[in-house]
Formats: sequence, structure tokens, C-alpha cells
Amino acid sequence: MIDLLIVGAGPCGLAAAISAQRAGLTARVFDAGPVVNTITQYPYYVSFFSTAEKLSLGEVPFVVATDKPSRRDGLAYYRAIVRHFKLDVHQYERVVSLHRADGAWTVHTETLEGASPETRAKNVVIATGYFGSPNYLKVPGESLPTVKHVYREGHEAFNQDVVVVGGGNSAAEAALDLWRGGARVTLVHFGPDFDKRIKPWILPDLQNRMKEGAIAARWNSRVTAIEPGTVTIETMDGEEQLAARFVYVMTGFAPNIDLLRDAGVPIDATTGIPTHEPNSLETSVEGLFIAGVVVAGYDANKVFIENGRFHGDKIVAHLLGRPVPPPPRLSAELDT
Repeated sequence: MIDLLIVGAGPCGLAAAISAQRAGLTARVFDAGPVVNTITQYPYYVSFFSTAEKLSLGEVPFVVATDKPSRRDGLAYYRAIVRHFKLDVHQYERVVSLHRADGAWTVHTETLEGASPETRAKNVVIATGYFGSPNYLKVPGESLPTVKHVYREGHEAFNQDVVVVGGGNSAAEAALDLWRGGARVTLVHFGPDFDKRIKPWILPDLQNRMKEGAIAARWNSRVTAIEPGTVTIETMDGEEQLAARFVYVMTGFAPNIDLLRDAGVPIDATTGIPTHEPNSLETSVEGLFIAGVVVAGYDANKVFIENGRFHGDKIVAHLLGRPVPPPPRLSAELDT
């Protein structure tokens, strides 16, 4: 019988396992992919928004030579964390169902090889993150193989016409990287300008490229259809067709809440937030907790690694009847 079974081996899930282990509880982590699978989905070149200190777990220093760790730095650090704490992590073992009876949870999983193990746990934490659940445009042609919802690098689009959809960090960074890779880029966004939380070192560069005409933009516009070689958009001046051999839909992701819904946890239709007690992070179903970005519902900008890494401390404090620690302060960049 495991004290705390954690679904999701991202930084927040690993942090919860460390919190449990330090408190003398047994913890086991399951993930459908590798450790910190979300970070493997980042663009190859990307740097984190937060400093290394704000991404560290278990008081183990995250030492890098630059002020912002890279994707590769992050992968290496979190692998080291699993080894350092000897965490019980089951990679490539997807949780397919869970149900509670007689005061405990029975969790069914499925391995990459097709086995179907069963684990008993007193408590379960859902820390499934949001990658893998993209916000679709829901327009004709979005399922074409030339349409991508995860961006890796711009080399594939060298000397090609491309459309980037979105106005946040992912869209901004993709547009710049594609332009540097030799693509002819048009950015399409339904708003009048970029989102407010664009990384401060990205925005001036992108604005300058737009001013000089190197990157085109269509503001207050929405994609209505995608066809091979063409994207149709609706602008304030009417319909327009854009040449596009590749389309990068950078509209973010929704939290993965299927297991919570199946367990009977009510999900707010407007916010996407599961019903839970904020101090303990326990849902309306006894013994079922949430951690990481799942706590924020559709607004993924509210929870990051730097504050989600402390969710495990809240959960463990509740389980042991201890005072809940105060919430951490975010970095100055995120506060502004």
C-alpha cells in the first residue's frame, strides 16, 4: 500500500514525491512518457523564463553558467534529482483508471509493453500538466500533417511560407526562430497585439523584425480554414488567403483532467479548475489531490514550476496534520 501515488513525473510531481519521502511517507510516480516529459516537448533552443534557483527541487542547487537554464540543462538537472533522491518513478506507464473503495485507491496502469499492473494507494495526486492537450482551432484542415501544435525548430521551414497562429510566448519565439531559419513568416492573432506576458528579451527583437517587414502580422484576425498550401483568415477588412506550406498553431494547451473527471471531481466549466480546497489541494473526492498547472485550470499562467514545486509540501502537511507552509513569492519577472 503506497502512501502517496503521483500521476505525472514533471517537476511538480517529482517535488511532491520528494516532500512525501522526506516526511517518511512512501511515494511512487507514474508517467506515460519519460521523466519531465513536458520539458522534452519544448523547442530545442528554448531557455526557461525563471532562474535556475526558482526551478530547483529538494534544496539541491541547480547550477548553470548562464542566468536562464536551457532545455538541455533542465533535462539533465531533473534526471539528477530522480537519482539523488532515489525516487520510485515508473516511466512509460500510463495511468488508465483509478477508483476508491474501503478507504484506499486502486490504480490501474498500462506499460509500454502492454502489461496492466494494479497499485493500491492511500492517497493520489494528479500532476498531469497540460502538454498533450492542445487548444485546437477547430477549423477545417487542422488535422493536416503540415499543421503542428508543438514547435521544435525552424530548420524544416527553410525557404518556405509559414503561418504562426497565436500571440503568446510560444508564438513569438516560434516566429523569430522560423525567420532565423530562413522561413517567410506571417503571424496571425485574434487580438490587437501580443499578450502581456511576452518574455521581455523576446518582444523588442520581434517588434523590430515586424517594423522592418521581415515578419508579417495579421492582428484582429482568426483562422477559418486550412488547406494544403493555404490558410484562410477572417480579418476586420474581410477574408484573406495566406500562402502557407506549414502552419504552427501556438495557442497553448488545456490541463489534462480526464482522470479527475472520471473520479467524480466537478470541473468548473468556465475556468477549468477542479473543485478543491486551496490550502490542502485536496479535491472534493477524499484522498485525491491536485498539483502543478492542473490547479490553475485553463489559465496556465498562474502556476509555474517555481510555485507548483511547493504544492507537494501543502499536500503532505495536510496528510500529517501539520500547518500548511505559506505560498512562495514568484520572481520579479513574473510579478510585473
